[in-house]
Amino acid sequence: MSSENRIKTLFNLDGKVALITGASKGIGESMARGLAEFGAKVVVSSRKQDAVSAIADTFRKDGLEATGIAANMGKIEDIHHLVQSTCDVYGGLDIVINNAGANPVFGPIHHTQENAFDKIIDVNLKGPFELCKAAYPILKQRGGGSIINISSIGGITPEEFIGIYSVSKAAINSMTKAMAQDWGADSIRVNSICPGLVKTKFSEALWKNQDILDRFLSKIPLKRAGDPDDIAGLAVYLASDASAYCTGGIYMADGGYSAA
Repeated sequence: MSSENRIKTLFNLDGKVALITGASKGIGESMARGLAEFGAKVVVSSRKQDAVSAIADTFRKDGLEATGIAANMGKIEDIHHLVQSTCDVYGGLDIVINNAGANPVFGPIHHTQENAFDKIIDVNLKGPFELCKAAYPILKQRGGGSIINISSIGGITPEEFIGIYSVSKAAINSMTKAMAQDWGADSIRVNSICPGLVKTKFSEALWKNQDILDRFLSKIPLKRAGDPDDIAGLAVYLASDASAYCTGGIYMADGGYSAA
């Protein structure tokens, strides 16, 4: 095998089963499509069945292997049902991407009410923890796998107006490193991706406000907001054997914002 083909083969996800939460739109949908295009069988998950079924149908029409399974990441029973249903459909699990997120408040941190705080922590931290824990014995039995936690630049340095969201993402980064340490001997790799400002519905409160957008762009060396596909390529890398020696990593995808 030539060196060129050997490197290409490292990105091959044929035979792998990938579960992506928050995958009915935005970054999650783009990552799910990217993994499917490299050969993975993908489970597209989000809260509403009609939404994930529609995405899975679109993927299948494009010749990709996909199934939609609804789950609320704030409900533990939904999480366990999601993992079991994935195994029922595809016989196992190799790749987990925790992308679902919540941020019901936008403003000073002291405006965050208890119910909003609880929702942010439940969906952004407790849910991913429970999903990883449920997936762990399956990944171990299959000889290893890849877990990718979608964090945020706010998890490195708290962002204005989204304080508790930033706190939850800092905790995700710490959880990523703890899991990488504990599960490395089982050949389970755990990494985080920290997107910067990406144009999705989830972040539209930031990029649709011209003053806020201008402030961001003034600090971004690439002088643009990100696109969901900017994150998908990194997710494919971390899901595949191309990143076989990478675990416990916190990967920035922010146009250079964190380096400015």
